[in-house]
Amino acid sequence: MQPERSHATYDYAIIRVVPRVERGEFLNAGVILACQDTSFLDARIELDEARLLALDPGADLATIAQHLAAIPAICAGGKRAGPLAVLSRRERFDWLTAPRSALIQTSPVHTGRCGDPGAALEALMRKMVRTSADAR
Repeated sequence: MQPERSHATYDYAIIRVVPRVERGEFLNAGVILACQDTSFLDARIELDEARLLALDPGADLATIAQHLAAIPAICAGGKRAGPLAVLSRRERFDWLTAPRSALIQTSPVHTGRCGDPGAALEALMRKMVRTSADAR
């Protein structure tokens, strides 16, 4: 008989690129996941530039990539997080997922349970961000 694996509760939000806020169209580009029990806060980003350009051919890919790159840096803390580095992991998660009307937005926060937050983050990327074409 195998020992029962402990499960921790986590919160996550989908990172969305909204190239033209007035239209409300968006592309899922990543996931932020926080697990208090394991002191885990991380984000993964995978921007499908072709799909984004289909939504808005004039999208500024360099600016969007710069904004998206800030998210994992803020999760990690340290110098790359800038002034937000002084916040706790939970406070950084809350700041990142606060509702805003901007080029980069997040979904509402959802909750789950897992034994491995890193594996949960990868599973959410497969389910919520990558298309079936990405799996080929």
